[in-house]
Amino acid sequence: MQKVKNSELLLSYIREGRTMTQREKLWLIVSLSIPSILAQISATVMFFIDASMVGHLGAKASAAIGLVETSGWLMGGLGSAANMGFSVQVAHFIGANDMEAARRVLRQSIVCCSVWALIITIVSLCVAPSLPYWLGGSEEIAHDASLYFAIFGVSGIFFQMEGLAGSMLKCSGNMKIPSLLNIGMCVMDVIFNYLFIYILGLGVMGAAIGTGLAMLVTACLMMYFLIVRSKMLSLVGRPGSFKPKSDTILTAFKIGAPMGLQHLLMGSAQIVSTLIVAPLGTIAIAAHSLAITVESLCYMPGYGIAEAATTLVGQGIGAGQRLLTRSFARMSVGLGIGVMTMMGVLMWIFAPELMALMSPVEEVIDLGTQVLRIEAWAEPMFAAAIVCNGVFIGAGDTLIPAVMSLCSMWFVRLTLAASLAPKFGLKGVWTAMAIELIFRGSIFLMRLFKGSWAEKLKIKG
Repeated sequence: MQKVKNSELLLSYIREGRTMTQREKLWLIVSLSIPSILAQISATVMFFIDASMVGHLGAKASAAIGLVETSGWLMGGLGSAANMGFSVQVAHFIGANDMEAARRVLRQSIVCCSVWALIITIVSLCVAPSLPYWLGGSEEIAHDASLYFAIFGVSGIFFQMEGLAGSMLKCSGNMKIPSLLNIGMCVMDVIFNYLFIYILGLGVMGAAIGTGLAMLVTACLMMYFLIVRSKMLSLVGRPGSFKPKSDTILTAFKIGAPMGLQHLLMGSAQIVSTLIVAPLGTIAIAAHSLAITVESLCYMPGYGIAEAATTLVGQGIGAGQRLLTRSFARMSVGLGIGVMTMMGVLMWIFAPELMALMSPVEEVIDLGTQVLRIEAWAEPMFAAAIVCNGVFIGAGDTLIPAVMSLCSMWFVRLTLAASLAPKFGLKGVWTAMAIELIFRGSIFLMRLFKGSWAEKLKIKG
């Protein structure tokens, strides 16, 4: 049999109900994962460079960003949940070969997600002045932290539209364009940050402005490739109503609301974790923040594979191919665990060098190295949790996984962190984190192999 190495052709096999060999399935997973992994890594490198640039301004600057960083993740997570509520529907319709229905959902998503982004921005601006104090930050870092979060909040609409267009393109099987644009965003971010942080001397505020401008340019380009250039989803010459319909919104709510609640409570848990770390001092806050950035280099490949799994599972279910869907799910998880295990080994070995790139402060480097080496042991099961979650999102199964994640985070990680931090400091917090990730990965694998996440689905083609 002639080898098929075109991902677009293989994706058509799903819609047409054709049989695929194990080799073809593996190739399709890898070919969709690679662009997304590269984009994820480039995004991580962007944050890595951001943190490094700010880190070289001193521990106070790093601590200012680190203090509100988890709150920024919370706002971004709420935006992503809304995007996925619509893009998963699009994946199902594409799998069923109903492109008109997919475009109908796309039109409505643009309106709904724009309104949602505006709400998030207003909330961010309202809480920005008080947020650093709520999180236990000291007066010396509160001003910069508040300013950084406010500018990040204003950039929320750019982040929302960039994420919406990217997720729509990915669910259609187009991983290359979003990946290339995200890599370009990283390059722009470095340039803009250098300009605003160093040339114009704006420090922490410059980091926020630079990132916001990079998001703006990328969002415009991403929407262009979706609305004008996409083969499946282009709206040019295809008139239709942008008025939101109750059935589409209800389906988006059923998919996105559990994810939104998960992001809200997980983000809140991250904020509580910040509250646990804050009393440990400026060095601990800086080491915690910078080590999280370094660790993200390790787990971003897992998120890239998870995005490929979401696309394949979503289209497979839309096409009614249950066995193929399960096969994609299990192979994706296995690939994710293998890749992140290797990344965990590299992180353990090179932790001192990576932390040295982030900060010139010896105490921050030493403490960051110790916690990274604790976390490295959890990376295989963290991969299981990440990719399994991507599988469940593609299936539209978001409620139970959200509950599982929340229980793991609140009852395992935070309980342990609060108990260990007073005696063991930041090392205790990261030990709690590692234990929780191993637990979460284990329960997600149990759900994956049980199979009920797929059997209960009744997706309309």
